[in-house]
Amino acid sequence: MTTPVTSCPVTIRIQEDDFDIAREIAVLTKSRTDIGAVVSFSGICRADDDSAKIAALTLEHYPGMAEEEIRRHADEAISRWPLNGVTVIHRVGRFMPGQNIVLVLTASQHREAAFQAAEFLMDYLKTSAPFWKKEESATGTGWVEAQARDDEAAARWTKS
Repeated sequence: MTTPVTSCPVTIRIQEDDFDIAREIAVLTKSRTDIGAVVSFSGICRADDDSAKIAALTLEHYPGMAEEEIRRHADEAISRWPLNGVTVIHRVGRFMPGQNIVLVLTASQHREAAFQAAEFLMDYLKTSAPFWKKEESATGTGWVEAQARDDEAAARWTKS
């Protein structure tokens, strides 16, 4: 889904297929001379958490609601910072360690806005977007619980 919001194009995709970071940056910046900074965050399936080696990770989502929630946070980022483009791609399915999971790109005239918006979006993706993670390890499988550190990171963006 790609929709312009006050001259800031927003692309949100939830997909099983992998993404190419360089290609996504090229799409975001093509023919855009107003962009002076692009910040990218890519989340990758890691091989371990704090207690066990991870053999695989399965990500599920609530179709429709996940896109709406991501869009809501993208719109919030656009209202807070002078952005020239936002891309959020989140994969679903089964992942092996080393595989891409999520990509957040934020573009602005200057780096500060792009950095802050990317961090804001990732903090909210970790806490609010309706995705569920199940880890597989040698000791079995289990759903990943919410982490207090993620809630604390998101809380710093709350407007007083």
